[in-house]
Amino acid sequence: MTDEVLERVALPDGKEMQLTRWEFEGAEYVSIKVDRRILMSSHEHGSEDALGELIAERLADLPAPRLLIGGLGLGYTLRAALDGLPAAATIVVAELVPALVAWNRGAYGDLAGRPLDDPRVELVVDDVANVIPRGGFDGIVLDVDNGPDALTYEANARLYKRAGLARARAALNPGGLLAVWSAFPSKTFSKWMETVGEVELKRAPPTTPGGPRYYIWLAQRS
Repeated sequence: MTDEVLERVALPDGKEMQLTRWEFEGAEYVSIKVDRRILMSSHEHGSEDALGELIAERLADLPAPRLLIGGLGLGYTLRAALDGLPAAATIVVAELVPALVAWNRGAYGDLAGRPLDDPRVELVVDDVANVIPRGGFDGIVLDVDNGPDALTYEANARLYKRAGLARARAALNPGGLLAVWSAFPSKTFSKWMETVGEVELKRAPPTTPGGPRYYIWLAQRS
């Protein structure tokens, strides 16, 4: 299985992001990589689906929930959240890399059903760390990297430290929920998440039998 590189994009820290295409068992998939590490893939997106579904399930009873999603990826988290939230919801999506927005606006938007076209979505091309201080969110989702212990973009570390989690807590309405995706578990991060509130750690189901299972932290502001 050999990847075909479709596009290359320089990130702010000098690393290269690649959009690649590959085939498996007769089907075609795309992946987004940084330094050969897969960040997201149309082949394995079960955990992104679960992340969006979980946050939507917790917010669905609010008449007009306001959600912030940090990280657009291939749109799967956003699609799952949209599918579970009411018509009066607002989802602010913060994406740092303009190329990711272009890929979702272009041919690869069909992968997740073109969620950026939904009128409930407000897209902000910026670091989610700059959007969090807006505040007034009923939910915040951090899906910006491979998690607190597997960063590909070192500047994201500030989101996962105690100070970053305290800023997220301050941006949540009372009872608001912070959800964090990660490729790996972390006892230290679980402890730090208590900065926000009571913590749950869930194991996301794989997309395919025997596929990777990732982790989702949830913390509710008391």
